Amino acid sequence: MPRITFSENGSSSFQQLLGHNQQVMKEWNDLGGVLEAEGSLSSQLKEQVRRTLAQENGCEYCKAKGHPEPHLFDEKTSVAVGFAEAFLFYRGNIPLTVFNVLHNSFGDEEISELCAFVCFTTASQFFGAMTGLQPDPS
Repeated sequence: MPRITFSENGSSSFQQLLGHNQQVMKEWNDLGGVLEAEGSLSSQLKEQVRRTLAQENGCEYCKAKGHPEPHLFDEKTSVAVGFAEAFLFYRGNIPLTVFNVLHNSFGDEEISELCAFVCFTTASQFFGAMTGLQPDPS
């Protein structure tokens, strides 16, 4: 049971919790859509990063969407998932050596997108954990 009531705004339970402030919900969804879409990084890579973060960020709703799928990893996905694991371990204070590894596989544009995606995804997962969001029953 969530710690606040669902609003009537939004098409998912996550959005309905954000929907108490429709402008926040709209802007959050818009940014999420940009970050989740194909960009410098593939949406498949980002989904594996999202799944990795979900296992440690405390949101049951996010965890229920699945565990990482290592059998689908290519080299870039492996490095990106490793970066997400380092982020979780160091809680954002990531050593330069980790960025040196990133630079072997990614350019600055890709690294910037990955960092933004990791931060936004973590914020979303923290919001779900904070509000007690549970998986949809279906």
